[in-house]
Amino acid sequence: MTQTADPRSGTARPPSGPPLTPVEPTALPVAPAPVVWRRLRRAGREHGPLLFRVVALYTLATAAALVAPWVLGMVVDAVRDGTEPARVDAMALVIVAALLVNTGLVLGAVAQSIRFGEELLAELREEFVRSVLRLPLGTVERAGTGDLVSRTGRDINSLSTMVRQSLPVIATGLATVLVILVAQAFLHPALLLAWLPSVLVIWVGTRWYAHRAPDGYLAEMSTYSRLTQGVSDTVEGAHTLEALGRQEWQDLRTDADVHRSYLAERYTLWLRCVWYPPLEFSYLFASASTFLVAGALYAQGELSLGQIATAVFLTVQMSKPLDHMIDQIDNVMVGFTAMRRLLGVRLPAETPRPGAGPGPRGPGAVEVHGVRFGYDAGTEVLHGVDLDLRPGERLAVVGPSGAGKSTLGKLLAGVHLPGTGTVRVDGVDLAALSPEERRKRVILLSQESHVFRGTLAENLALALAEADADRERLWRALEAVGADAWVRSLPDGLDTRVGSGQDPLDPAHVQQLALARVVLADPRVLVLDEATSLIDPRSARRLERSLAGVLTGRTVVAIAHRLYTAHDADRVAVVEDGGVSELGTHGELLDRGGSYARLWHAWHGED
Repeated sequence: MTQTADPRSGTARPPSGPPLTPVEPTALPVAPAPVVWRRLRRAGREHGPLLFRVVALYTLATAAALVAPWVLGMVVDAVRDGTEPARVDAMALVIVAALLVNTGLVLGAVAQSIRFGEELLAELREEFVRSVLRLPLGTVERAGTGDLVSRTGRDINSLSTMVRQSLPVIATGLATVLVILVAQAFLHPALLLAWLPSVLVIWVGTRWYAHRAPDGYLAEMSTYSRLTQGVSDTVEGAHTLEALGRQEWQDLRTDADVHRSYLAERYTLWLRCVWYPPLEFSYLFASASTFLVAGALYAQGELSLGQIATAVFLTVQMSKPLDHMIDQIDNVMVGFTAMRRLLGVRLPAETPRPGAGPGPRGPGAVEVHGVRFGYDAGTEVLHGVDLDLRPGERLAVVGPSGAGKSTLGKLLAGVHLPGTGTVRVDGVDLAALSPEERRKRVILLSQESHVFRGTLAENLALALAEADADRERLWRALEAVGADAWVRSLPDGLDTRVGSGQDPLDPAHVQQLALARVVLADPRVLVLDEATSLIDPRSARRLERSLAGVLTGRTVVAIAHRLYTAHDADRVAVVEDGGVSELGTHGELLDRGGSYARLWHAWHGED
């Protein structure tokens, strides 16, 4: 028995083994098949008239194509009966005219098919982008860039192939097969019996393939996500790998990812190799069986020689579109699986938990009670954190690297939900809110800010609901973060184009733009995670003092490694080993002589 590789394990297994499952489940879900069928039915309803024109044109084109074999059969009978050459010439002209009509109808059908495909593909792309933008940030972080890039790239391309190429070919094949079957039944119903063995082979083989292919392609696409993630990590961390001498280790990891992808592709290739040969045999067998059935009917005087020729011509003519149609089923399987992955992004990645309504606390109050959290099962980062912030309070969070400061900030912003415990803002449990509602209450600003391709004004207006923001409002936000001077010095001011392909902005300017967006968004609670780390210390201190005035009345949690931030805060929380070890004002913590005092003295270079 031949052996084929199982991409789940990297070992050989018999081809008759159980269907595959994805190599590794990702944080991003995969939609079940009924969701895809509902979306396709909706597309059929929304584009009904266009789809009807496509089917009608293909049907008429097929009917025109049937003229040639039909008239050829008549030519055979006419020549056999000794007809005049002029009549044969007239029949030949009819064939030529029919072929010209067929060509025109096919062109019109293809044009309408392309239009239908492009409209559907555009809708699916736009829906996917909107769905990605609505994803909770925690879900995106857990999934990694590899899964999203794989879905936006390879999966979209697979779907594009299905919509642009496979669906028109299948529509053509179906119309051709149905019309030819009707024509053969018109010649003699018994001719349809010649196709029964071939239909049985096609049905059994295709069902066998369709039962295994979806899981195989889902496993294959999952390996692409893993491979893309590995390549992305390698590119982003190339200098770190080189500094630590881990190039060989990363090469082995990449080789392993490539091998998994190879095994997954080898499995789906094996499925096609088993499926295709019986299909090819069935087409040839149909022509032979048509000869036999037609010959038997001729012997009984049911058909003429010309009708036999017509029947055989029709069978041969049906084999090609049937072959093309079934061949496209493979692309449809791939495209259907891609749609499951694309539509899966639309599924709710997290369900809001039941929570109490607004409590008695004022706007901007934050309550953290008994919070435990871990990125991986069995590994906790935070261990039972309790913390209360008064409305309008400015809290500085300090501590050693890896203590859980950034994780705490993400929980306060609702990026991640705690495993146990609650995080409340304005008396409402963040877990009971949708991601959109969380973002209205709390904004997290990290040191990694992005500049989108467009003008400075467009980048700032991202923080506002309206597309055309008041220019004076944008300038006031820039002034609040000390960015108005360098923006005014630009030749086009707010209309200066930035982002990919444009002149790069200084990292400090990028952070100032991000802070200006925060000023425009005007959140109740703001979490700053090293948001001024790329600005020189003197400028950063001026900037934070300016922001302090702008954000008066707003609750601010500043995670920082520069301890003057703690000095200016109302209170300081020291995070160590996944918990809050100290909490108090700057002066109180210095008097205690604990961890914060040691950090402060070390930062100032004191013994």
